[in-house]
Amino acid sequence: MGATVTATDHLLLHFARNGGARDGDTELLVLERGEGVFVIDSLGRRHLDGLSNLFCAQLGYSFGAEMAEVAGRQLIELPFATNWGVAHPAAVELATRLAEIAPGSLDHVFFTSGGSESVEAAWKLVRQYHLARGEPQRTKAIARDRAYHGVTLGALALTGVPGFKEPFGTPAIETFHVANTNDFRRPESGRELTALLLAEVETVVDREGAETIAMVIAEPVQNAGGCLQPPDGYWAGLREICDRHGILLVADEVITGFGRLGEWFGVTRFGAEPDLITTAKGLTSAYAPMGAVLASDRVATPLYDSGRTLLHGITFGGHPLSAAIALKNLELFEREQVLDNVREHESYLAGQLESLRRLPIVGDIRGSGYFWAVELVPDGPETRFDDAQREELLRKCLPGALIRAQLIARGDDRGDTVIQIAPPLICDRPLLEDLVGRLGDVLATLSEHMGIPTA
Repeated sequence: MGATVTATDHLLLHFARNGGARDGDTELLVLERGEGVFVIDSLGRRHLDGLSNLFCAQLGYSFGAEMAEVAGRQLIELPFATNWGVAHPAAVELATRLAEIAPGSLDHVFFTSGGSESVEAAWKLVRQYHLARGEPQRTKAIARDRAYHGVTLGALALTGVPGFKEPFGTPAIETFHVANTNDFRRPESGRELTALLLAEVETVVDREGAETIAMVIAEPVQNAGGCLQPPDGYWAGLREICDRHGILLVADEVITGFGRLGEWFGVTRFGAEPDLITTAKGLTSAYAPMGAVLASDRVATPLYDSGRTLLHGITFGGHPLSAAIALKNLELFEREQVLDNVREHESYLAGQLESLRRLPIVGDIRGSGYFWAVELVPDGPETRFDDAQREELLRKCLPGALIRAQLIARGDDRGDTVIQIAPPLICDRPLLEDLVGRLGDVLATLSEHMGIPTA
């Protein structure tokens, strides 16, 4: 009889310390099934999925039978076709549906397999737009500090996390990173902060030359750093700068799209219409892998010029199976009134989270919709954990504390030290209360481990 195979014998975990998982330094969760908003591991423990399995599982795990029916029908009718110069009904119908729910004139859809691919496809669409207009010199981008836009090489260039980029050489896209919208510990807020942030964007544009900037990319609410909210007027200001200088504005909605902020697309909460939107994750509620780029009439028009070829393609972009599941996902959103549910319960979730401020380890709580972060501090709002403390807190203590609380959440220190939650969008009040209660238990455990009072 052969030796028992363990999870880490052959599987390389993403963004993980594979040696620690293999050697037993941390317990590796092996998730076997989902029920409602819970996932059950190989030991039979039920964990409340407070992260929508990495901001993806908008509908939780209750609709598998309906999705399987749709998937089975599609696999019988047409298991595969590309969008390389041909089309198929599921992709056509999905593109039409997305055009209907997208803001303004974002009526054209390029399908991908996921978020990083969407971001790279957006860059290529941007470049081809400027080339068609006779502006080949627009080769630079502006993004934000600590922002995460993906890790394939083009998307990685736009990502503002130095530690993710440095091992892989010169970035593929010349990108200038400006300050993000984090107002915690800043003396400025609101319109005053907006003015400072937009002035920095203007400074970069003036320094590099407006005629060399192809696009500005930003998330409506920035994930890395902990659910960083835009101050009043920020998105309208970005729109005005881009319009004045002929720059395209890209909203990266890989996380914030499809209900996470209570809207089909989060940017609509902030009063601006971008030229392109990148999506993935919630497009299918993670029942299948898929991404998409939505482009405005202005951006897409040159692509329809006679004799012009769109110089980009992805084999599995618009896969019939994924497209059929995405269509069913959007149907379920409407049938289950998912957007209304997030809007109805957003303030309740915010109030529940505010109760955690009684714990001295909590420095700040910020977020919107079903997308929130708790920033952790060692000794008051002006203090930060040092590198050794972060290692102890997030990588040694937190994983076990979450498992004991049977809660899926995320510790992150790409900016300052935060724990993020992003529950499935079907959660009601009792589930949200349960989630915050479990999070409070985790914070109490972390406080005790780090020698921080709990009252």
